[in-house]
Amino acid sequence: MTMPGRRSSIFTRLLRHGFTDPSGAERLLDVPEMATVRSDPLFLDALGATADPDLALRGLVRLIEAANAGERRILLDTLLTAKPLRDRLLGVLGASEALGDHLARHPHDWHVLVTYESADLHPGVAEFERGLADATDPVSLRIAYRRCLLAIAARDVCGTIDVAETAAELADLATATLRAALAIARAAAPEDAAACRLAVIAMGKCGGHELNYISDVDVIFVGGLPEAPAGTLAGDNAAAPLNTDEGKAVQAATRLASHLMRICSETTVEGAIWPVDANLRPEGRNGPLVRTLSSHLAYYQRWAKTWEFQALLKARAVAGDVPLGAEYIDAVSPLVWQAADREHFVPDVQKMRRRVVDNIPAAQLDRELKLGPGGLRDVEFAVQLLQLVHGRSDSTLRSGSTLDALGALAAGGYVGRADAAQLDDAYRFLRSMEHRIQLHRLRRTHLVPEDEGDLRRLGRSLGLRGDPVVELNKAWKRHASVVRRLHEKIFYRPLLDAVAQLAPGETRLSTKAARQRLEALGYADPAAALRHLEALSSGVSRKAAIQRTLLPVLLGWFADSADPDAGLLGFRKVSDALGKTPWYLRLLRDEGAAAENLARVLSAGRLAPDLLLRAPEAVAILGDPGGLVPHGRAHLEQEVIAAVGRAETAEGAVAAARGTRRRELFRTTAADIIGSYGTEDSPAEEDPGALVDRVGNALTDLNAATLAGALRAAVRGRWGDTLPTRFAVIGMGRFGGHEMGYGSDADVLFVHEPREGVGEQEAAQAANAVVAEMRRLLEVPGSEPPLLIDADLRPEGKSGPMVRTLASYAAYYRRWSLVWESQALLRAEPMAGDADLGRRFVELIDPMRYPPEGLGEDAVREIRRLKARMETERMPRGADPTLHTKLGRGGLSDVEWTIQLLQMRHAWAEPGLRTTRTRGALAAARAAGLLSAEDAQTLDDAWVLATRVRNGVMLVRGRPGDTFPSDGRELGAMGRYLGYGAGPTRGQTQEVHSGDMLDDYRRTTRRARAVMERLFYGAE
Repeated sequence: MTMPGRRSSIFTRLLRHGFTDPSGAERLLDVPEMATVRSDPLFLDALGATADPDLALRGLVRLIEAANAGERRILLDTLLTAKPLRDRLLGVLGASEALGDHLARHPHDWHVLVTYESADLHPGVAEFERGLADATDPVSLRIAYRRCLLAIAARDVCGTIDVAETAAELADLATATLRAALAIARAAAPEDAAACRLAVIAMGKCGGHELNYISDVDVIFVGGLPEAPAGTLAGDNAAAPLNTDEGKAVQAATRLASHLMRICSETTVEGAIWPVDANLRPEGRNGPLVRTLSSHLAYYQRWAKTWEFQALLKARAVAGDVPLGAEYIDAVSPLVWQAADREHFVPDVQKMRRRVVDNIPAAQLDRELKLGPGGLRDVEFAVQLLQLVHGRSDSTLRSGSTLDALGALAAGGYVGRADAAQLDDAYRFLRSMEHRIQLHRLRRTHLVPEDEGDLRRLGRSLGLRGDPVVELNKAWKRHASVVRRLHEKIFYRPLLDAVAQLAPGETRLSTKAARQRLEALGYADPAAALRHLEALSSGVSRKAAIQRTLLPVLLGWFADSADPDAGLLGFRKVSDALGKTPWYLRLLRDEGAAAENLARVLSAGRLAPDLLLRAPEAVAILGDPGGLVPHGRAHLEQEVIAAVGRAETAEGAVAAARGTRRRELFRTTAADIIGSYGTEDSPAEEDPGALVDRVGNALTDLNAATLAGALRAAVRGRWGDTLPTRFAVIGMGRFGGHEMGYGSDADVLFVHEPREGVGEQEAAQAANAVVAEMRRLLEVPGSEPPLLIDADLRPEGKSGPMVRTLASYAAYYRRWSLVWESQALLRAEPMAGDADLGRRFVELIDPMRYPPEGLGEDAVREIRRLKARMETERMPRGADPTLHTKLGRGGLSDVEWTIQLLQMRHAWAEPGLRTTRTRGALAAARAAGLLSAEDAQTLDDAWVLATRVRNGVMLVRGRPGDTFPSDGRELGAMGRYLGYGAGPTRGQTQEVHSGDMLDDYRRTTRRARAVMERLFYGAE
């Protein structure tokens, strides 16, 4: 009987060592058989280190009680003296109730845990075969199997082997077991064994050398005549009848295979080993259990679905006829690595993964460790998909093991190192969870338990000690989140499908193949293109490996442009500039449509590539889902002003502001190109007007922010934070109308108002000095299109002062203003500087641009006279008036003057017309009934098209222009920008597209001119 004092002391120690039932543990320690070990503190420490100390102690007591006296004495002595055995035995008993039951039935089996030699740490198939050698029937095979499993579990729970080594040992044990089961089946039916050949092909996790403790062992059986070569056993047709001898051989093989499956799968007094599942065979459970090799091949070549080739990726011959098994693997392997050539291969695999998730019962979804989102299957499917796509030409990827394949994908540059490391870590953790869940009762399950005691044991088995349940849930959710994120990133990335669609062998470029492809795609200078390819992809570096994956796809995208050579050259320049930047190629490989976006931008003309080459890091914009959304004026102005504030000189301040402008110009051009051209995943925008408005607003906001930065730099360099006079910049023309193009000047007026206590002369000098400094700073040569300030719309034009006070403007407009100046003021809007001063300037000019009671007839005649004079005097000599976007027939001037005349005549009564935006005023005029819906649409179509042509000219040529380019490639690029020709625009195709484009432009503007003449000139 235990004394109360000692009992209390042991009770406390048991609690400290993690026992949840210390009273029950005390009773077990008090049994006579435990007398020699219960007082040993090291024994209690070893129990406390197990996943479940209570379970370990119960299992040990059962083992000791089951052993005979001699065996018991040896065991107890060994427990006291041999720490490796103590840790192994107690570790297994604390993690697995099922193995504790096995030891209670077979107490002598604890001896397999005694040996601790290095050779014992990593046994292979041969060692396991020796462990099963004495098994002659299903029952003895189960006992021997559990004995081997006991040794694997001990190495696992003690950390002698990691999760990958555990899975490999389990697969090797399964291989040895299949061989032993086949030997038992053959011994039971020697006549069948003599009548056939039978090869057992392991599939799934067993084939991949990554088996669970309890899992179906997936197999395929191949059979045939014993004396005939395997490849000649059947005809070409899988459905053709076998001859008599072949039929008998397959029947004999089927009986052996069926017996093998029963030996492993059926439950006996010793339980079952694991189910043998042959449903991955051709036609599944509806197909014959055993087929000849020829029958297998005929099925795979004609009828197999994509998932069947994915399953064959892990196929491995493990038992039976060795030559036949090897012949099967040799025959099906080429089919596996051709699977990605199948139509819709990548979408099919992705759809299959989604189907698996959809079929999980809702109540189990959050506990499903294998099939659920963020589970093991997410890693496996992503890895297998990458293997099947890239493994066609890279044999290093052809491993059946998930972790080995993941490592090879990372080494080859197909997956980023950081992503691969995170996936590896997460997969190991999730597989460890799965192993320990199954090890407890040796039951096939992938559900995380809900019982707190089970969760506690699971957490402790994984080395989590503080609060095992909390830490387990936290770690599990963290790893599942990583898997889900990276699965979505890798498994669904567009580039993968593009690579899969390449011709077989095209994922790596040989010189000959590259030249042929370049010529076929229409590269004008294949020799130069080849030099670029060799410079980008030669060598054994990781960078070169990634480039070899990207380039075949990029070549096709470049070819889908008017100038593939320019696209490839631009890509080489960007790659050279960012060659040592670790994120660049990773971005193109991993992040959504970044690679396709870059290809479109680089092959669309000169402006966007020039901007990118001057700031290559801006390529990151193309991989950000929100990267192509222009930043608003408030954001840009804040960024620019902050950059100006950090600069030490005025020149440095404006350089910083211009750097922001360069980056945002690239963002806008890229968004315009991609929105116009579209990509595989994002078709071109259907509404050209939306593209025009987005570009106009983005450029206006950007240039307003740039002017604000230049103003701050000019003031700060001489006056500090406060200028002696209030100062505002008023946008005019396309700037004030939010309709700027890539080559537009910034039309402005400058207005100031002396601060209190400052004389007019001092204020005027300060204002003029600020304007001069702003213009100087903005005209310093730079690497982006300059922002030129044009103040010619000011009172008195070039003859008038550059800047005036608000009172001076009021006096001028009251006495001297002409009608054209009132018309110009329709687009006046404050853009930078003193907001209150800008607001008061608008209040000053509103009565002029929106005259009460509208325009008199004299003013209308004057506007018409000015328009007619401009048409005759300002059209460039030799220009085609039907194609000039600004001054030509039905062009920008025709539409804008028509709308502006409506504004000046009716805005006093129609508030909607009081806008600086042409399209906004046009929509308001239509709503007010001032023109018909048809006329409004005609004018809008022409204005949008002419604006897009001007923008397209700048994008294609890198310099502004008001008419279509004459160069054939530039004209072809314009056609692509405007939506003419979705494919390569070369030769005759280019001429057809260009002709359609010019005809459509003339037709659209001719209709607009007819509307303009009727509405503006009053012609019938």
